[in-house]
Amino acid sequence: MKPLAGKRILVGRAAKQAGALSELLRKQGAAVIEIPFIEIKPARSYRLLDEAVRKLPLYDWLILTSVNGVEVFFSRLQRLKSANLSGLRVAAIGPATCAEIERHGLRVDVMPQEYVAESVVRGLRSKVKGKRVLLVRASVARDVIPRELRKAGARVDVVEAYRTELPRGSAAKIRKLLGGRKRRPDAITFTSSSTAKNFVKMAGRAVLDGISLASIGPVTSATLRECGLEADVEAEDYSMPGLASAIEKAFKQDRQNAGPSTRSARSG
Repeated sequence: MKPLAGKRILVGRAAKQAGALSELLRKQGAAVIEIPFIEIKPARSYRLLDEAVRKLPLYDWLILTSVNGVEVFFSRLQRLKSANLSGLRVAAIGPATCAEIERHGLRVDVMPQEYVAESVVRGLRSKVKGKRVLLVRASVARDVIPRELRKAGARVDVVEAYRTELPRGSAAKIRKLLGGRKRRPDAITFTSSSTAKNFVKMAGRAVLDGISLASIGPVTSATLRECGLEADVEAEDYSMPGLASAIEKAFKQDRQNAGPSTRSARSG
């Protein structure tokens, strides 16, 4: 029997990105329900990003924090026909972001072992004094990177590449799924702080009794706590394979212990 056979898992990644995690879970026997907790939208304006792209020779470092940011950055680069990347060093968060950057022919100089902002700061702090840094990210994001690198003496420009919103129609689907007595999910996945915050907004007062909450890492787990929830599963490797592996391990332990170890009844 596959380790997740008979388990129903709700995946809340953005619609176009859900496939990777869903496929990993299905390979382990899970029945996957996909309802996006976030929707990726174009930036309201690309003016600042385009200005930064035109001035790329002035920057020493480029930091890209997501595949979405990479896609938008290179699309603007191509649109503006600005390809002067000589001398530019690149930092990336996570293997998927790194792979997407390298797919575009740009070498990644720094990719931390832990795929969170704090690790990027640790990897760059000693390298950026007096340097100009371009950070390309979502419109709403944690300020750890720009704040800490400025403390280290860097001049940091932060530009918006895309924004995230609540997906239309997801709230009703989530409440219907969680409100029924039958076919409720055994676990819900959270792959970022945005997915955690948006889920709580959309789920309302839905009762999560008996459902495991699976977090991709400590930052997302902390956001869940801020929202009044607690992660039952946290990935040690902050990636989609790491999250799938952590879920598999948790349910395997549940079987061995002859009973799931989820929270007592409470509302989200």
